[in-house]
Amino acid sequence: QEDVVESGGGSVQAGGSLRLSCVTSDHLWNCMGWFRQAPEKKEREGVAAFDPRDGTTYYADSVKGRFTISPGSDANTGYLQMTNLKPDDTGMYYCATAHWCSSTNYARRNWYNYWGRGTQVTVAD
Repeated sequence: QEDVVESGGGSVQAGGSLRLSCVTSDHLWNCMGWFRQAPEKKEREGVAAFDPRDGTTYYADSVKGRFTISPGSDANTGYLQMTNLKPDDTGMYYCATAHWCSSTNYARRNWYNYWGRGTQVTVAD
């Protein structure tokens, strides 16, 4: 059983929406983050994260106002609602968990302990 599993990716036209889901198991966390990796880039970009204890959320400037990260109905689930998608949003999206996060570390890849295998998002122009 995998510790982190993403789902919900797909192909959409620019301006469309997708909701990504992340389900975790076998570990506790107080920070869930989403990263993405564009096809031509080696680095993963941290796009959003949240702390379920107080609902604090963090967003990269590139997605503010378009993406919403939220907890699920139980302690093991989270979502990334993506609206007004753009071709630049294309990439593999990864969910990750950490013991905690803040505005200064939520986008740091090495801050997170558990990672999923990713779900592909493709936005056509």
